[in-house]
Amino acid sequence: MEIAKNIKYIGVDDTDIDLFEGQYDVPEGISYNSYLIDDEKIAIMDTVDARKTNEWVEKLEAALNGRTPDYLIIHHMEPDHAGNVKMLLEKYPDCVGICSQKAVAMAKRFFDTDFAGRLQVVKEGDTISLGQHTLTFIMAPMVHWPEVMMSYESAEGILFAADGFGKFGALGHPNSEGMAADKLHGTVDGWACEARRYYFNIVGKYGAMVQAVLKKAANLDIRVIAPLHGPVLNENVDYYLNIYNTWSSYQPEDKGVFIAYCSLHGNTEEAALKLAEIIKDDSNVKVSVSDLARDDMAEAVEDAFRYDRLVVAAPTYDGGVMPVMHDFLHHLGIKAYQNRTVGIIENGSWAPAAGKKMREMFEQMKNITIIDPIVTVESIVKEKTVEDLKNLANRLTQNV
Repeated sequence: MEIAKNIKYIGVDDTDIDLFEGQYDVPEGISYNSYLIDDEKIAIMDTVDARKTNEWVEKLEAALNGRTPDYLIIHHMEPDHAGNVKMLLEKYPDCVGICSQKAVAMAKRFFDTDFAGRLQVVKEGDTISLGQHTLTFIMAPMVHWPEVMMSYESAEGILFAADGFGKFGALGHPNSEGMAADKLHGTVDGWACEARRYYFNIVGKYGAMVQAVLKKAANLDIRVIAPLHGPVLNENVDYYLNIYNTWSSYQPEDKGVFIAYCSLHGNTEEAALKLAEIIKDDSNVKVSVSDLARDDMAEAVEDAFRYDRLVVAAPTYDGGVMPVMHDFLHHLGIKAYQNRTVGIIENGSWAPAAGKKMREMFEQMKNITIIDPIVTVESIVKEKTVEDLKNLANRLTQNV
């Protein structure tokens, strides 16, 4: 299927995978995107995961229609995109791999070969003319690996964005007539949810690097964004650029309170749900709630970044904080969580310590405003607990 004149999508879906990167639940699968520019010279834009080699080769050969590729553009060396680099260069001996300098060393590690001079290194601003199409290379280190680059095709205004602007979810099952256009081409509606979960859990730590790429992109006439996961974005492109600017600058996307809790015997859960009830009854502030022990951790991380206020509620456990809450806060810390207002609820039957531990973890993050005092649940929710929760709700909704 063409995404623009003489530029074809040859990616594949993976609906058999259960965990992406061995940790992220993908109930709707994932797509491994690959593209082919059919010009005087032919360029293949990335390969796919080795899990789907056979299916991809069939699509590639059909798109080539007997011709041989001149270039393989390697934007990103992660195995879900570079899994067939060695196979392709062996299959087509005259094809030249185009990549960044750092990708050369990675290719040797992944494939245990030096490729005998088959890799051509490009740097910022270098170009390759294919005929009517010209590619300009944009270095994008640490978005989200050090060797990453993007490329801009000027004739159609396409940004081949590597893992940038990616999204969880397969694009749809191909049928005899090919993939439906409404699956391949993304729309604003419904895109952000899985794109947000993807961004903050995979790219989120590297906001400064994303900002650097966005500054470069501001000088380009981008009409289409072609990522390595998820749909091709060819409408309302400014929306995607703007939301990436919000995410990568660590600013809240929405106003609201996200309550993340865990509970040993149900009492901390009761306190967390009571707080949500109070906020909903006494204000029009949006509230989202997650049970960290049962809900998807990646979605909890996503919601923590989405909203401008966060409340964490956890019992004391082994003189510290319940492990699933510690894991959640660890995730926030390594993803550079910042610029938020936080309320803390702890529970303890003889020596409450969870609040102190959670505060210490937040104090290691940037620009976190902690609402005092910490609410302490003494074993069960009592009348005093409810009053303390009302005070916290007031601080969250009235005095932020």
